[in-house]
Amino acid sequence: MITPNLFYADLKDSYLFYNIAQKTKAYLSTHPDAHLYRMGIGDVSLPLCDVVIQKLHEAVDDQAKSETFHGYMPECGAPELREAISDYYKNRGVKLSPEEVFVSSGASDELGDILDLFSRDNTSLVIEPAYPAYVDANIMGGRKIVHVPSSIENGFLPKPDESINADVIYICSPNNPTGAVFDRNKLKAWIDYANNKGSIILFDAAYEAFIEDETLPHSIFEIDGARTCAIEICSLSKTAGFTGTRLGYTIIPKELERKGMNFNSMWVRNRTTKTNGVSYIIQKCATAVFTPEGQKQIHDNIKIYKNNAACLMKILDELGVWYCGGKNAPYIWMKCPDGLTSWEFFDLLLNEIQVVGTPGQGFGECGEGYFRFSTFGNPEDTKIAAERIKNLLKK
Repeated sequence: MITPNLFYADLKDSYLFYNIAQKTKAYLSTHPDAHLYRMGIGDVSLPLCDVVIQKLHEAVDDQAKSETFHGYMPECGAPELREAISDYYKNRGVKLSPEEVFVSSGASDELGDILDLFSRDNTSLVIEPAYPAYVDANIMGGRKIVHVPSSIENGFLPKPDESINADVIYICSPNNPTGAVFDRNKLKAWIDYANNKGSIILFDAAYEAFIEDETLPHSIFEIDGARTCAIEICSLSKTAGFTGTRLGYTIIPKELERKGMNFNSMWVRNRTTKTNGVSYIIQKCATAVFTPEGQKQIHDNIKIYKNNAACLMKILDELGVWYCGGKNAPYIWMKCPDGLTSWEFFDLLLNEIQVVGTPGQGFGECGEGYFRFSTFGNPEDTKIAAERIKNLLKK
């Protein structure tokens, strides 16, 4: 008889956002006319920018003519797109060859797939609060996980602990859920730690485009030493509104090696074995994101989301509520009022003012007592939700 992957039994019974969906569904079943102000799941609300839509239409038309039709694409990405991404990094002072750029169907997919490069015997270090998929992907793979808590005392940006040994280290900056961003010195400390231990950092840079403070690094490869200890995973989902279009990219330096194995070459072998590449249509419109006009248009959209963040931050500042994030990230991480648990605060917001956020407890035990708001929503809804939150917390 076949034996299933028994590690799935170690997963929590239900996923964080599934629980939120069930609670909101139950509320709407008894309040069918209610309008919910959704600031929970980090999905975008603005459409794709004009240059992307134009290229999307062109790509579809290409597929209708034999002379421009494209079948299978190169498994590691179209050369034009890989070149465009490497040029994007060059603008930040990071030198990459196109062969170090791998095009993917999105950061979430890649964060799971990348574990193929590591032995099941490896230990993974997850800084919490954390995106739940980091933990779940490692549980599914049967790996040992070291949970490193962060807190209000360190601004949710912990330093490495030399007494801890880990092989794979997850760092998300700007962070989901806290919105905290590692500065150069703090990120350098983790790079030195990884190089000293022989570890590899999986650097999730999905929200780098939201950084306003230009003293903060957008890429781990802006820091000396990263090329021998880091893999960077990025996405166009939040940067360019590709949540429903699906495209991301992964950076693996050619000098990244352990025990005589080269990770860039290993990933080429993995991709050419396990994928047929991202579709021509999606890659063509993604290339438009990295043109000067594409960059202008996507940052015009990002400004709208940043204005949403500013609206909510203003209210929290007026109330004297502790929070982080918002300025350099699309998430705001606030301390729950009056000692409420995060799920108690969720229920209070839903039932009293019809605002939906995300309980911090769903991102790890040290997220208890905190709450995440996404700023990707409709601007008018965000203004109304912020005012409702202000009036509720005043009470």
